[in-house]
Amino acid sequence: MSIRRKALVATGAVAVGLAGWVSVGSAVGDHHDDGWWRPPPDVRRMLDQVDSRSLQRFDHALVGFGTRHTLSTQTDPTRGIGAARDYIKQQFDQIAQTSGGRMTVALEGYDQPPASRIPVTTRITDVVATLKGTDPQSADRVYIVGAHYDSRITDVLNGTDDAPGANDDGSGTSAVLELARVMAPRPTEATIVFVAYAGEEQGLYGSNHLAEVARQQGWNIQGVLNMDIIGSPVGGSGLRDDRTIRLFSEGVPTSETAAQTARRQTIGGENDGSSRQLARYVKETGENDATDMRVKLVWRRDRFLRSGDQVSFLQRGWAGVRFTEPFENFDHQHQDVRVENGKQFGDLEQFVDFRYLARVTRVIGSSLAALARSPRAPVNARMLTADLGYDTTLRWNANPEPDVVGYEVVWRDSTEALWTNSRRFGNVTEATIPNLNKDDYQVGVRAIDRDGNKSPVAYPIPANA
Repeated sequence: MSIRRKALVATGAVAVGLAGWVSVGSAVGDHHDDGWWRPPPDVRRMLDQVDSRSLQRFDHALVGFGTRHTLSTQTDPTRGIGAARDYIKQQFDQIAQTSGGRMTVALEGYDQPPASRIPVTTRITDVVATLKGTDPQSADRVYIVGAHYDSRITDVLNGTDDAPGANDDGSGTSAVLELARVMAPRPTEATIVFVAYAGEEQGLYGSNHLAEVARQQGWNIQGVLNMDIIGSPVGGSGLRDDRTIRLFSEGVPTSETAAQTARRQTIGGENDGSSRQLARYVKETGENDATDMRVKLVWRRDRFLRSGDQVSFLQRGWAGVRFTEPFENFDHQHQDVRVENGKQFGDLEQFVDFRYLARVTRVIGSSLAALARSPRAPVNARMLTADLGYDTTLRWNANPEPDVVGYEVVWRDSTEALWTNSRRFGNVTEATIPNLNKDDYQVGVRAIDRDGNKSPVAYPIPANA
C-alpha cells in the first residue's frame, strides 16, 4: 500500500485519486489486525509441552518396524505395517487415559480389492482417536489432523525390504501422536479427530476410506490439516530454513460443480474457496511468539503434480490444507536405503531435525487450539445484488454459539493475498460498507466471541435477499 493510500485509510477518507482508485477507511472501527490470535496462557502451556524428545521416541519406534509398506506383513508383532498399526493404537489408548473419557480410539479399516498399486486384496486400516468437544453448541464441529503412517522405497510394490519412512511420513505421524498427547488432557469446545492414515503411498486409500465414512455418517467437518514430510528444514540443494513451514491450499474447490464454476467466472473468487480461508486462518493463528515460526502460504492444492491425504476430503467438499517442510530432499524420499559414491540415500531418522519438528508441531497445535475454541464461520453468507449500487451489503445466518458477540466484515484489493481491512459490527446478521466497490475488492465475514476469538472467514455468494 502506498504512503498516500495509508494516510487516507488512517484518516477515514473516501478518496478518488487521479487514477480513479478508491480507498476506504475509518478512524474508528476499520483496521487490519493480522495478529489477533495471541495464544492465551493455557494454550502456551500446552505448546510448551510439545517435546522434541517425545517426537523422536515416536519416530524411532516407527522406523524400528523396518517397513511400514501397505503390502508388508500385518501379523508379525515386530515388523511391518501391522506392528506399526498396533503401536500407534497403543499410544492413542495410553493418551486417551489422560482425557477424562473424552477421547475414544478405533481402528477404521476395510479390505481393498486389487487396484492400482494394490496387486492383491489388502486390509487398509486407519487409526483414529476422537477427542470429543465439550461445548454443546460446538461439539458437532469436527477438525481432523492427520498424517499417513505407511512408507515405501523406490519400487512402490516392494513390501519386504526396509522402508524406514522417518520423514515421509514418520514425522507427520509423530506430530499427530504428540498433538494428541498434549491436547487430550485439556477440554476443547469443538471435536478434534487425530488420524494415522494407511495406504497413502499406494494412492490415498486410507484417507479416501475415512472421508467416505465421514460423508456417510454426516460428520460436520470444518477443516482438515494434513501433515506430510514436516521433519527437516534442509533441502537437497543445501538450502536451509528452520523457521518456516509451507502450507498448501487450493483456491478453486476440487468439488466445484458446473453451476459454481459459472458463478465464480462472473464474480471471481479463485482465491477464496474454503480451503484458502482455512490456510489464511492457520497463518493468522500459527505465527506468533509461542511458535516462533513463519507459515509460507502456497497457492496450490499440493506440490507440483503431487498429492496428499487432504485431497480425499477436498473431493467431498470439505476444506483441507497440507503442511510440508520448506525444502524437500529427494535423496531421502522413496529411496532404497543405500550408499552410492559415499552418499547416503534413504528416509532415515538421522535426517530428521526433531527440534524443527517440534516447532512445526506447535504451529499446528496453535491453530488447532484457535479453531477449536473460536466460533464456526458464518453460514449462508451472501452479498446483496438485487440492485446496482455503490455500497457493499452482506447478510448471513446468526451463529449458534451463545458467546458470539459480533461479526467482522473483512476486505482486500482483488490482487492482495491476505485480508487488509476490517470493520466490526455488533450481534447482527447484516452489514453495509459504504462506498466499497464490489468490482475492486474481495469481501468476507467472520464471527467473534466474547473472548475475541475469531472464526475463519466466510466468502459470500451473490443473492437478492
